[in-house]
Amino acid sequence: MNSPALKQIELPIEGMTCAACAARIENNLNKLSGVQAVVNFANERARVHYDDGQIKTDELVDAIEKAGFHIVPQSVQLQLRKMTCAACGNHIEKALNKLPGVTASVNVATETAKISFIPGLASVDTLIAAVINAGYDASEISETSHSEEKARRLAAYQSELRLFWISAALTLPMVLQMGAMFTGHDMEILPRWLQWLLATPVQFWIGKRFYTGAYHALRSGGANMDVLVALGTSMAYFFSAVVTAFALDQHIYFEASAAIITLVMLGKLMEARAKGKTSEAIEALVRLQPKTARIERDGEIIEVPANSLQVGDIFIVRPGENLPVDGVVVEGASSINESMLTGESLPVSKQEGANVFAATMNQQGLLKCRATSVGAHTQLAAIIHLVEEAQGSKAPIQRMADKISGVFVPIVVVISILTLGITWWLTADFVTALINAVAVLVIACPCALGLATPTAIMVGTGRGAQVGVLVKNAAALEHAEKIQTVIVDKTGTLTEGKPEVTDIVPNESMNTHDLMRIAASLEQGSEHPLARGVLDSAQNMNIKTQPIKDFSAITGSGITARIDEMQYLLGSPKFLSQQGVTVDTQQITTLQAEGKTVIGIASISDNGHQILGYLAIADRLRDTSIKAVEQLQAMGIEVVMLTGDNAVTAAAIAKRTGITQYRAEVLPQDKAAEVMKMKASGQFTGMIGDGINDAPALAAADVSFAIGAGSDVAIEAADITLIRNDLMSVADAISLSRATLRKIRQNLFFAFVYNTLGIPLAAIGLLNPVIAGAAMAMSSVSVVSNSLLLKRWQASH
Repeated sequence: MNSPALKQIELPIEGMTCAACAARIENNLNKLSGVQAVVNFANERARVHYDDGQIKTDELVDAIEKAGFHIVPQSVQLQLRKMTCAACGNHIEKALNKLPGVTASVNVATETAKISFIPGLASVDTLIAAVINAGYDASEISETSHSEEKARRLAAYQSELRLFWISAALTLPMVLQMGAMFTGHDMEILPRWLQWLLATPVQFWIGKRFYTGAYHALRSGGANMDVLVALGTSMAYFFSAVVTAFALDQHIYFEASAAIITLVMLGKLMEARAKGKTSEAIEALVRLQPKTARIERDGEIIEVPANSLQVGDIFIVRPGENLPVDGVVVEGASSINESMLTGESLPVSKQEGANVFAATMNQQGLLKCRATSVGAHTQLAAIIHLVEEAQGSKAPIQRMADKISGVFVPIVVVISILTLGITWWLTADFVTALINAVAVLVIACPCALGLATPTAIMVGTGRGAQVGVLVKNAAALEHAEKIQTVIVDKTGTLTEGKPEVTDIVPNESMNTHDLMRIAASLEQGSEHPLARGVLDSAQNMNIKTQPIKDFSAITGSGITARIDEMQYLLGSPKFLSQQGVTVDTQQITTLQAEGKTVIGIASISDNGHQILGYLAIADRLRDTSIKAVEQLQAMGIEVVMLTGDNAVTAAAIAKRTGITQYRAEVLPQDKAAEVMKMKASGQFTGMIGDGINDAPALAAADVSFAIGAGSDVAIEAADITLIRNDLMSVADAISLSRATLRKIRQNLFFAFVYNTLGIPLAAIGLLNPVIAGAAMAMSSVSVVSNSLLLKRWQASH
């Protein structure tokens, strides 16, 4: 029986391949003091009883990791509530990160927490409990919770709006009296008892949220905007209450405390409305997907909920309707507007066999399609997920603002106390000292600092999604601005990635048909893009391939295989020369000078190696490649082309596109090394690729771009995915990054300058507390509004 003093956890373990693995982990854990562990290989879990007085949970995880295994962390997003400013985000983040095995990041703008945790050490329930204990509220975000959360926010906004109007109605008479006093009428129009009566519900009913928020913040060892508002208004209110109750000969400031609360509420309402607009891009994408679909079942057409569609279902789309899921056309022809996914305004024609995507609009013909991806697996869902991930991440530039927000409120409170003491000492006037101290408290605003970066990131990533630029995280958006050199892979990036055989040059003993038959047969086993071009050309010529044996590929160079007992070589002229084949250099150079890639075919026999002929293959440049290179160069970015082609072909392509720097005969496995060389020379690099063999180079670059139609591996490795097969999207992504960072710097500059100027002016008595409260309320609104101006950013085409 286990000791009651021991705690128990279950840890999921990845990487066990046999019972010996389980035994090794168990042995490692049981070596630790105060630990009793049993590892189950069947369910891949470790049940651990441990004495938390002798060992920490982190040490248990380390022991498993040291044994060569891994505990897979889980991710969850929580919707946060009751947050009032940036400091609240810091408190929640600290509370979550104190939990064992938890890494959390809070986004103030979206009021969400993105959390990675180790199952067994933490759970969703313990995460939510930590947020609640910190004085806030949270719930797990799920697919259904999106609409529920939107409805909850709308209801909360309407409730806050009603309270604001009540607060404004109670405050207005006092503010009008204050205005009359400013015009020279030095008499109180409203009796003091009536002002006290009007100010009390504003202070303790409408303003209850500030006291509650301040209590929870202080209880969890921090301070936030609520502390400043509650402290500042309480000082003004209670001073006025004492003066009124004891009929003292002093001015009262009920109008200041009530006006500050009313103005802060107005600012929060405007901020909530503006913040709601930052996520409009996501909501617009979600709205595009229809709620119902027409399907063919048992020969009948019926209407069903779109979320009930299964892979393989046949669905029908009429003209003017949006597609419910991803699919492939099985009958009919039409053109489809895909601008909502790609940003490309021109409709795309679709025939039988063409891929179609959820949320795109069918324009004229009736289409019958077979569902290939449904629910969370559609391209639309992938885009929404990517954008939400990016919007929930933190940019490196935000770290400084977070640090300042964390200590901001205590510093302001100290400044306010010093203002009270020093002003009272210098002027011997307690009332003036008190009013100056209140002004210091209410003008200080950590919210503007906290919202400066995330709101701009949200609008920037949402705007990017609208034009077919998907940013993986905020750091990628920030780094793209710094790119000095863009490295472009030729095939599939500068070119369309659809190579075609343009010249067939057999030797005197070989005819065109036989040369193509041998080449196509050899290319059957190759995955190189040029192989597809050879096979397509052979198919167009009605040439049937022959079976091959002993196939062997030398990556990026060539292949060797046997057909009917004859050994053949196929590859670059350089590869054939290395194998001892004599090649016609003059003929090869002539073809290469036209920007074509030349491959040779040779036979190997007892009589030696004999060249059978050459194929020249051309891959057409994308229509926008030349314009894109010009655009990047105009932005001060150097474009470098990497290609496996020889120097002559590379030079011809470079000349046509206007590229001055290129690297020829770069093997796929060497692309990453070339990128590392450029980085080592001090250049901040961006790499653009589309294929599996580009993934290492994409990972090596400072910022990586994947052409959207490329392989899933390339897209997974990339920081930024370009949905449209268009190099102009790279220029758009960098332009968007620059615009976003410009907004972030403007926001941070405003937030710093506002507080740097506002607090000293309030301290020396140049700001009335009501004016200070209004300025504080508007500071957050101005930051969010400035971020929203990013919506005006336009792509270059």
